[in-house]
Amino acid sequence: MLTGRQDAGRNLTVYPDDVFVVSYPRSGNNWTRFLIGNLIHPEDPVTFANLEQRVPEIYYSPDRRLRALPRPRVFKSHEVFQAHYPHVLYIVRDPRDVAVSNYHHNLKAGNIPPDCGLDEFVPMFLAAKFDHKCGTWADHVISWLATRENHEGFALLRYEDLIQDPVAALARVAAFLETSGFPAVDRSERNLEHAVELSSADRLRALEKTQGAAWTRSHTSREKRPYQAVRQAVAGGWRSTLPPPSVQQIEAQYGPLMKKLGYALVSQPAAAVSAE
Repeated sequence: MLTGRQDAGRNLTVYPDDVFVVSYPRSGNNWTRFLIGNLIHPEDPVTFANLEQRVPEIYYSPDRRLRALPRPRVFKSHEVFQAHYPHVLYIVRDPRDVAVSNYHHNLKAGNIPPDCGLDEFVPMFLAAKFDHKCGTWADHVISWLATRENHEGFALLRYEDLIQDPVAALARVAAFLETSGFPAVDRSERNLEHAVELSSADRLRALEKTQGAAWTRSHTSREKRPYQAVRQAVAGGWRSTLPPPSVQQIEAQYGPLMKKLGYALVSQPAAAVSAE
């Protein structure tokens, strides 16, 4: 029984005009929240102090508070397929970069020992040891693509496209918001560029240093440092950090799905996961 103090999570009350920004963990969801918030509210930029009022995460507020937010609402979610989500912007990221980002996140959170190497962590990542509610990267991605791809109310956005041309990618996001029932969003080049500037990695890192304690997701790690919302904000960093055997392990498990999404393979592993 819900008491009103429990975080909404899967028990969130969903309205027909809600939009969900969904991704596997460490795939660029927080950055996208800032981009959308700054696009919708150009006159009042998003900060870590107001992020949970502008584009809240479903896991850190009770349902009664989220029901009180003005509609239409935009939420962050890491859920696998949810049939009652009416509009979904799904963000996908190269699993090789996701593995690296998850490694640093789990190191910082103290979930793995300081001397754990990437080569030791990758098998844990592939087994979803720390993301069992989300399943593996492929479990998560396929759950949405198999049910919603090419359907109304669903848009797929690659993190790499956001990195390469954030203005063009954000224009697509703005168009999706409008088709989802949002009031007309200013899609002028000036407003798009302004939202991107307000959401730059450098600005977010600076904001996190001064406002991290005010953010619901902030917590302390082994080194007593705040949760890191933005790390490098780059695509392809795995090339200089992932050991070749680890790359082969990831491609062996996810190869067909990676190719379907446009991620080139650098090894020739035997495929273990179907893109169907």
